Amino acid sequence: MLARLLRTMKLGFKSLFLHKLRSALAMLGILIGVTAVIWLVALGEGVSYQAQKQIQELGARNVIIKSVKPPTVGGGDRTIFIIYGLKLDDFRRFKETVPNIEAIVPMREVSREFRHEGQVLNGQLIGCTPEYADINHLSLDRGEFLTDVMGNDRQNVCVLGWEAADKLFPLQDPIGQTIQIDLDFYTVIGVTRERAGSASIGGSLSGREYNLDVYIPFQTFRARLSDQIMTSGAGSQSGEVVEISQITVTVKDISQVEETADIIRTLLEKYHKSVDYSIVVPKELLRQAEVLRAMFNVLLVLIAGISLVVGGIGIMNIMLATVTERTREIGVRRALGARRKDIITQFLAETVVLTGTGGLLGVLMGAACPLGVLLVGQIMKTMLPELWSALPGTIQNLEPIIAPWSVGAAFFISVAVGVLFGLYPASRAAHMDPIEALRHE
Repeated sequence: MLARLLRTMKLGFKSLFLHKLRSALAMLGILIGVTAVIWLVALGEGVSYQAQKQIQELGARNVIIKSVKPPTVGGGDRTIFIIYGLKLDDFRRFKETVPNIEAIVPMREVSREFRHEGQVLNGQLIGCTPEYADINHLSLDRGEFLTDVMGNDRQNVCVLGWEAADKLFPLQDPIGQTIQIDLDFYTVIGVTRERAGSASIGGSLSGREYNLDVYIPFQTFRARLSDQIMTSGAGSQSGEVVEISQITVTVKDISQVEETADIIRTLLEKYHKSVDYSIVVPKELLRQAEVLRAMFNVLLVLIAGISLVVGGIGIMNIMLATVTERTREIGVRRALGARRKDIITQFLAETVVLTGTGGLLGVLMGAACPLGVLLVGQIMKTMLPELWSALPGTIQNLEPIIAPWSVGAAFFISVAVGVLFGLYPASRAAHMDPIEALRHE
């Protein structure tokens, strides 16, 4: 049985090699289809992995509550103040009444200009507590991070992000030096290590560039900058009063996350007249990301599968032409005792050889996806630097992940396409009248 199958396959290869160019063009459609399936799934997996990694960095046991600015109310006043967001009372209320809390971290954030001698940098000033570093996976390159004592004493100390330190102190060690923020001077006590920025996650969280941040104690922030932030322009002034920009709550067990989020939501609804806050639960985002990933993969396979179907139509066309060309050969084989099953087997073998070879070549091309993406990135960096720099970091740092299931599925579908689209030509060849086939010229 095995020897007969091998002989049939060998005959299939021999028949296809009689028309090399035609066979190669027919295989090309299958090759492109298989490659498309593997590449699209790999790119989708890479994007999905980055998104899930960013969500995981937020902490699966965390509940993040952010202040949200309500729509500005217009009017004839030349000075408009908007009071919104989380309050210190909210922070105390969460800390005292919400059960199962392991840690609770407040944060205040505002855009500021940082100065040191002739160097000027625009970045984010973050007022936070010592736990902020652990929650956001910040590690120190040198020096130390903020401590409770520094906050309680309202000391004018700061920790610089990696890029902020490099720009403000390009030629010297920043530790022990001072920077100016507004009218106050702050002593640098530490510098964080370089950390990749986080992209925005839908409408839930905005992106953050940690390397340009400057961190000071939360109590110092409130004492030096107050809660009121003023901006001027076009002959009028506007301002906002925000006590806390964000509160991150960490629960003791991941199973308690949803319950804790519901309690926090109830408290905020009770004490806030308007919805000037948002609640983000990374665990829920992670679950949604996994569902979207599965849906995205199914969609990509369906789209790439169209290429395989088009390739299969090309295979059918080629095999129908082959049947017509070899009508006399079919007649001779039938006259010598070949059964219809033998004719079907012969032509199906040729079709499977054609699609199987195209599928194997497609798998090899698909395995080159990471190298291809890297090569495209290098070419764009060299030849189109402006376009490359305009791309979001998610695209620039994209690393395709080849899913083993996509390789197996693509190859299986390619062979299945060969059998499916080869059945009709093979059946047509098998049902030819032997006498009419022998008389064919």
